[in-house]
Amino acid sequence: MSAGFDASKLDDVIHGKLRLALMAYLSSVESATFAELRSKTEATDGNLSVHLRKLEEAGYVGIDKSFVDRKPQTRARLTDSGRDAWLAYLDQLKTLLG
Repeated sequence: MSAGFDASKLDDVIHGKLRLALMAYLSSVESATFAELRSKTEATDGNLSVHLRKLEEAGYVGIDKSFVDRKPQTRARLTDSGRDAWLAYLDQLKTLLG
């Protein structure tokens, strides 16, 4: 293991498998619909909702709800804090990999 790596510094909010996938995907797009995130992660509606809420509570993801053609639409996007946390997480992984 690399001398500079400290596993306790990995962000537990991001480190979960589904949350990691959500952060990775959202870092590559401006925003994504709930349906798009469900498709990309193959998560169930309930599981996706729970993990998006956890990311939102941490301030990493912003959730916008609107209506499109009279149907409710939920969009998620990384916040500035979320992007900073994502980059810090990646830096920690880079340290681990040497």
